[in-house]
Amino acid sequence: MMMKVYRDKRSLGRAAAEQAAVAIRSAIRQRGKARIIAATGSSQFECLEALTTVPGVSWDQVELFHLDEYIGLAPTDPASFCRYLQERLIQKTGIIEYHLLNGEKDPAEVIGTVGAALLAAPVDLAFVGLGENGHLAFNDPPADFRTEAPYIVVTLDEASRRQQLREGWFSTLEAVPRQAISMTVHEILKAKEIVCIATDARKAKAVKQCFEGDISPLAPASILRTHPNTTVYLDEYAAALLEQAVSLSS
Repeated sequence: MMMKVYRDKRSLGRAAAEQAAVAIRSAIRQRGKARIIAATGSSQFECLEALTTVPGVSWDQVELFHLDEYIGLAPTDPASFCRYLQERLIQKTGIIEYHLLNGEKDPAEVIGTVGAALLAAPVDLAFVGLGENGHLAFNDPPADFRTEAPYIVVTLDEASRRQQLREGWFSTLEAVPRQAISMTVHEILKAKEIVCIATDARKAKAVKQCFEGDISPLAPASILRTHPNTTVYLDEYAAALLEQAVSLSS
């Protein structure tokens, strides 16, 4: 695992986007297609903005998969990750082939359909974030490191739900759904390359726990340290509690 720290979110986003673009172009050059997993949330804003403007990416040859989605939320809801990806990635790039998790449909049906498509071929690149409680996708602690299913239904813990409230996606805690469909930890780790982005001081404790503490289901994102091709992008605020020496990139 490689860790990179930046002074600001914009330069971080550009660097992560450039790395992702290289991976996407390489997959298309080798096989005529790239398969990617997109993350959502506020930490991904700058990266997605930069990625959609990087030149030389044949987006019509990219197949997109979705990390997680709230159960019971319409795809048009302002807090829906389906809507997030439509507005911030799909519509801006013209991606033709994508598999979104519809929160209004029967979860078992959605998992069956999208999961089968996901398992059809290897994934070239996965974007992920890191929650304030260390979650990876919506795998809250203690995360299931053993299941080999591509997606599972999870119950969100209160810390995870409060994070969504603080980020402004919902007006009240009660409005935050209690369950979600999440890609599993095992499935995320199958990606050939992983780009993890975490920003802001509120993530600093989780960053320290996941990247300097034990690899444990109690710190779900710590499992990224076992992946041979993961790059973690942090701003200086998210990296503030790390004891290991980290150099700031411009």
